[in-house]
Amino acid sequence: MLTRMRKAIFRARGHYGGRLGGVPFRLDPYHSKFWRRASAGDWEPETFAVLDAHLSGGADYIDIGAWIGPTVLYAARKARHVWAFEPDATAFRYLAWNIELNGLANISALPVALSGRTGIARMASFGGEPGDSMSSLLNAGAAGGRDVVTLGWDRFAADADLSAVSLVKMDVEGAEFDLLPALLPWLRAQRPALYLSTHAPYLAEAERAAKMAALAEALSFYASCRDADGTPISAADFTAPDALTRFRTFLFAG
Repeated sequence: MLTRMRKAIFRARGHYGGRLGGVPFRLDPYHSKFWRRASAGDWEPETFAVLDAHLSGGADYIDIGAWIGPTVLYAARKARHVWAFEPDATAFRYLAWNIELNGLANISALPVALSGRTGIARMASFGGEPGDSMSSLLNAGAAGGRDVVTLGWDRFAADADLSAVSLVKMDVEGAEFDLLPALLPWLRAQRPALYLSTHAPYLAEAERAAKMAALAEALSFYASCRDADGTPISAADFTAPDALTRFRTFLFAG
């Protein structure tokens, strides 16, 4: 009863007053449970630490898989400019709302899926609900799927000035295995830090080791790789049972 009353108050007010990485924000009232958790510092504190370490007033940031915007909002307070991509229409609606609530003019939010090519693709959520942060191009045949616009990386990189990008975050629910090859020439030349979430459990079990090994090899030009806790990672760790059966996050730098 009390929880319902609180939600009603937030919705009547038009926002939830919370904090991300200790910074105050106005946040959409329909995700108050999540915002409360994030405000308490219980949602991915390591991610905010990565943003702190790699963003500054003269640097730009690319967020691929922005969801409703927790990392986008925080990064906008740190970076010169933020490029945010979120193809899930439900999630994007809240992302745009959160940007507007905070009057953040240095964010370019695009309702498209970055891809190897420009076109139309189908996606659905592994969790079963649009906007639940688990929508994936890998789940195209599931019930509740939606058509989304895909934007080829080469087209985006040709039209946008990415010379000051210091950090790329990629959390795309398994699509990373298809998307990363398109980014590799630019990543190798530009060398921004890459904060990559892998989703091997969404792959067929027989494919996981080979695809994770290929990913590690493709990104081996980076000087260092660490996991979300800061522990150094070797190529062999990408095909360890833990990496094949769980969602992992890695930071490539240097």
